[in-house]
Amino acid sequence: MEDNKTPPLIEVGAEDLPVYCPGPRTPRWSAHPRVFIDVTHGEARCAYCGTRYRLRADTTPLKL
Repeated sequence: MEDNKTPPLIEVGAEDLPVYCPGPRTPRWSAHPRVFIDVTHGEARCAYCGTRYRLRADTTPLKL
C-alpha cells in the first residue's frame, strides 16, 4: 500500500527552470499561491504543500 503522507518528489531539468509550485500539471482545485523554488543546491521543498523538487544529475544550475 502506498503512503499518501509522503510528499511527492519531482525531478526537474534545465528545460523546467525556473521551478515553481504548484506546477503546470497540478489540478486547479488543489492549488495554493504560486511560489518559486530554488533548486540551485540540488533539492528544495515547497513551503505550502511539501512537494520536493530535485535537480536532475545531468543539469548544471546557473551561477548568478
